[in-house]
Formats: sequence, C-alpha cells, structure tokens
Amino acid sequence: MSTSNRTPVDEKLVAAALEVARRYARGDNHTVAAAGRNADGRIVTALNAYHFTGGPCAELVLIGAAAGQGAYELTTVVAVGDRERGVIPPCGRCRQVLLDYFPEVRIIVGQGADLRTVPVADLLPETYVWADHQVD
Repeated sequence: MSTSNRTPVDEKLVAAALEVARRYARGDNHTVAAAGRNADGRIVTALNAYHFTGGPCAELVLIGAAAGQGAYELTTVVAVGDRERGVIPPCGRCRQVLLDYFPEVRIIVGQGADLRTVPVADLLPETYVWADHQVD
C-alpha cells in the first residue's frame, strides 16, 4: 500500500467531518460523518442514515449530497465516527462505490499521528473496476 503525508487540505476535511459529527450526529441513526473536497475546492459534508435494512453509509450520502450541489469531482474523502471515535476507513461497499464514481479519489485513513491519504484503489486489492467490464 502506498502512502503519502497529509496535506493541509486533508486536515480541513477531517475538521469539517468532525464538526458535522459533533454538531449533528444524534442517537443511533446518524453516527458517522463524511467530508469530501471537490476539484474546485468546495467541501461537502454528510451523515450516514442508519436503518436496520442497511441504510446508506456517510460516504454514500456524501456522493449524493455532492451531486445535489453540483460537485461531481470529489478528490479526497474522509469519514469520522461520532463520540470522538476519530477517522474510520470506508467499508468494502463504500470503497467500491467510491472507486466506481471517482477512480482517482484519495481517502484519509489511520488514527492520530498515523493519519495518511491513500488512493482508493490501494484499499481494494485485486481491484474490480466496473466500467472495465461493460460491453459497448
């Protein structure tokens, strides 16, 4: 897995996600916040929508929220847990969806001094790229 040092942009994303988690995460329905930076510099935030039937993770809500704001080129994404749980990595489904929507997106992972930004493909060994398997 290749890694790189965090940039100030990453720190702003972590801070934005933490602020959303602190202000708006309430009870069991909203426990994870996500933030993404669009190619034009805008930061978009979102919360998960837990439901026993498998409601969407914060990263998936983020994709929809970004699209609703005309932000179609997310370059960096981070998710954080409520109750000061810090940065959490995306689940397998979110990794795949992020790769399919934004093949070049970078994901902030790790904890504390070990926070780092990695390409989403690094989080998916033997990556399956959906677009590569479509028949024209």
